[in-house]
Amino acid sequence: MARGAGGVLAIRNYRLFAGGQLISLTGTWMQLTAQDWLVLQLGGGGVELGAVLAAQFTPVLLLSLWAGVLADRYDKRRLLLLTQGAGAALSAVLAVLVATGTISLPLLLLLAALLGCAAALDTPIRQAFVVELVGPDLVSAGVALNSVTFNSARIIGPAVAGVLIASIGTAPVVAGNVASYLAVIAALVALRPQELRPVDRVRREPGQLRAGLAHVRHRPDLLLPIVLVGIVGTFGLNFPVTLPLLARQTFHGTAATYGLLTALVALGSVGGAVLAIRRSSPTPRLVAGGALTFGVAEAAAGLMPNLLLTGILLVVTGATLLTMTTAANASIQIAAGDAMRGRVMALYILVFLGGTPVGAPLVGGLVHVAGPRAGLVAGGAACVVAALHVGWLLRRGQTVPLPASDGPQFSSQHPASSDALATSSTREAASRSASEAAEPRSPAASRPASLPTAQAGASLTGTARMPRASWRRT
Repeated sequence: MARGAGGVLAIRNYRLFAGGQLISLTGTWMQLTAQDWLVLQLGGGGVELGAVLAAQFTPVLLLSLWAGVLADRYDKRRLLLLTQGAGAALSAVLAVLVATGTISLPLLLLLAALLGCAAALDTPIRQAFVVELVGPDLVSAGVALNSVTFNSARIIGPAVAGVLIASIGTAPVVAGNVASYLAVIAALVALRPQELRPVDRVRREPGQLRAGLAHVRHRPDLLLPIVLVGIVGTFGLNFPVTLPLLARQTFHGTAATYGLLTALVALGSVGGAVLAIRRSSPTPRLVAGGALTFGVAEAAAGLMPNLLLTGILLVVTGATLLTMTTAANASIQIAAGDAMRGRVMALYILVFLGGTPVGAPLVGGLVHVAGPRAGLVAGGAACVVAALHVGWLLRRGQTVPLPASDGPQFSSQHPASSDALATSSTREAASRSASEAAEPRSPAASRPASLPTAQAGASLTGTARMPRASWRRT
C-alpha cells in the first residue's frame, strides 16, 4: 500500500487533480442529497425518486460510448474543462430556481437530465485520464486512490448536506456545489501537460465505436466483469431510491438520518478502497467475489430490525461494493490497452450507470408497493445470483493473475471432448505465437497456420485472449 499510494501521491499532477476532485465531488454529493430530499419536499415518493434518478442517468445510455470515442481522439484535459464548466452552469440554474421557490418536479426532472448529459460525457473521459496522470504501472493504485477521494466526498457531502438542509434549507446546499466546481476547473488548468504520460491518440475513422464493442465482445477478461458490474449497477445500486424512504418512513427520521445512512455506505467504501490500494493484481474473480458479498450485505441490511444494525450492514455493503468496483475498474483499464481504453471505459460506465434508468423505476415501484426494505433485499438478491453465475463461468476458464501492468489472462481446464481438445490446441498455438513474437520475423511467419487470425497470439496489452469456443460451452 505504501509504495503504491506513495508513488501516486508523489506525482504533482495527480495531487492537484485528486484535490480538486475531492472538493468538487463533495459539492456534488451535497447537491444530490438535496435533490433527493427536494423530491420529497415537492410531494414525491418512491416513484418520483426513481423517475428523477432515471432522468439523471438516461443520458449515460445515449452519450457515454461517444464520450469514449472522444477520449481516444482528443486531449482529455481540455474535454474535462468543457464538461466541468457545463456542470457548473447547470447547477447554478438549479440553485437559482430553488432559491426563488420556482422549482417544480418537471423542472427538476429536466435539470437532472441535463446534468446527466454533462456527467455522461465527463465520466468516461475522467476514468481514462487516470493512466495519463500516473502511468500504467501505477494505474491500480491510482484507481483505488480515486475511489478513496470519491467516497470521502460521499461521507462529507451527505453528512454536511443533511445538517445544512435541516438548518438553512436546500438552496444554499445547491449553491455550494456551484462553488465547488471551481476547484476542479482550477486544478485542470494548473496541470503541467509536459508531465502527463501521453498516449497515442486515435485518428478519426469510421467504425471506431463498433471496433471498441467488438474488442470487448472477443475478450472474456473484459466482457464478464463489465456484464457483472452492469447488473450490480442496475439492481444493486438503488440507494437514492431506498435510503431516503428508509430514513423517513421506516425509521421516522429527517434529512440528517438520510445523510447518516448515505455516509455509512461511503465510510465502508473508503475502507474498501484503502484495502484495494494494497492489491497489485486485480482479477475478474475478485470482481465476482466482491459482487457476491455486496449482494449478501445489501440484502441483509434490508432485513435488519433497527437503525443501528442497518447502519452496520451498510458499512459492510460499502466496503464490498468498492472491492468489486475498484477491482473491475483497474483490471479493465489495464487490459484494455491505450488505443481502446477510452471506448472500453465508456462501455464500463455505460453498463454501470446506464442500467439505472431501468433499475431505478423498477426498484421505485417495488418500494412503493412493498416498502424500502424490499428494494434492498431484491437488489441484493439479484447481485448474488449474477455473481454466482459469473463466478461459475470464471471457474470454467481458470483465471491466472498477472502483474498489474499486464492484466488478467485465462487458461482452460483440461478438455474433455473433441471440441474442447481442438480449443486446447488452438490455445497452445496462441501461446507459441505470443512467445515467438519477440523474434524478428515476418508477420506471416509468426502466426501458426492452424490459428485463426482473429484469435492469434496475445493482445497488444500483453493479455492473452481466450478462444471464444471455450466460452460457448457454457
